[in-house]
Amino acid sequence: MKDMRVRQLAEVLVNYSTKVKKGDVVLISASGMESIPLVKELYALCLEKGAKYVEYEFTVPDINRYFYNNATEEQLSYFPEHKLDLMKKVDVYIGLSAADNSMVMAKADQKKMIAWSKLTRPIIDRRVKNTRWVITRFPTHGAAQEAKMSLDEYEDYLFAACCIDWHAESLKQDKLKKLVDAADKVHIKASDTDLTFSIKGLPGIKCDGRYNIPDGEVYTAPVKNSVEGYITYNCPTVYQGKEFNDIRLEFSKGQIVKATSRGMDKELNDILDTDEGARYVGEFAIGVNPNIRVPMRNILFDEKIFGSIHFTPGQCYDECDNGNRSAVHWDMVKILTGDGELWFDDQLIQKDGRFTHPDLLELNPGA
Repeated sequence: MKDMRVRQLAEVLVNYSTKVKKGDVVLISASGMESIPLVKELYALCLEKGAKYVEYEFTVPDINRYFYNNATEEQLSYFPEHKLDLMKKVDVYIGLSAADNSMVMAKADQKKMIAWSKLTRPIIDRRVKNTRWVITRFPTHGAAQEAKMSLDEYEDYLFAACCIDWHAESLKQDKLKKLVDAADKVHIKASDTDLTFSIKGLPGIKCDGRYNIPDGEVYTAPVKNSVEGYITYNCPTVYQGKEFNDIRLEFSKGQIVKATSRGMDKELNDILDTDEGARYVGEFAIGVNPNIRVPMRNILFDEKIFGSIHFTPGQCYDECDNGNRSAVHWDMVKILTGDGELWFDDQLIQKDGRFTHPDLLELNPGA
């Protein structure tokens, strides 16, 4: 039986997020073959909206893993110019992931993965800067298992987080953005966490369903050299096919001077040594999706957990440019529910994962 929520998700992506219109060139890029039902709905809907050309492509993570483990130096240095040429013609990019095994890259050659990421960065930069783009996830048994749910439970969770009134959520985020825009000093206090930094002069950016689905965060960036203190993240994070837990970072003058992760210290520091910018922070964000409440080991969901923040080593976004440049952008999540406090300029904004500032109360679930 056809699940009508798949069509609803497609409508969010096409009608709201990317606003596909007559004459557009659209690229639908799917990782994992289980995403076919959503690709079909997207393809049909884009044609209905009048797109003049719709390209779709599938990649298979197991095949990519073979490349990382077996590519020669010559193969690893070949830049796929045809992919950049195609991206230069694309108006709308819709990226889907239907991962059946988040650990598929766990034993892939990390140095080759980093080298390939650096080499192909111009393609991603072209997509981010010059297309109306959005990325999302499609439910699979593997993803459900990662989230410790049945497939039915995971589907309910995913569609509830994605298929909401994003216009209404955007209006609610306006007041949080206003406070971020006006703030200078940020102080985060929680379990094994005492972190201070400045966001003065750096804008708040609403994430209201236009680039990620699910969405639900307001982000900015720290003044690059202002970060002091330490933070211990309490959400698992999967990066380059490896799972990291209990990451603890210590900062001095903005730089990560000590980094540990249970049983993964070397792997963590290898990534942070990718380049100079990987040890500075490019993003600070506050999660506000009312229907995402628990970690799922999927960063597209976990970084939107209501009552969480993420503090991201690596590349900043152009929309909030603090000057940090890196091939790394690693969203690490700290849930503040239970014992956390978030302060702007000595004013309590959020306590124990719920907003306390009078201008922000409508953001709280059930408000």
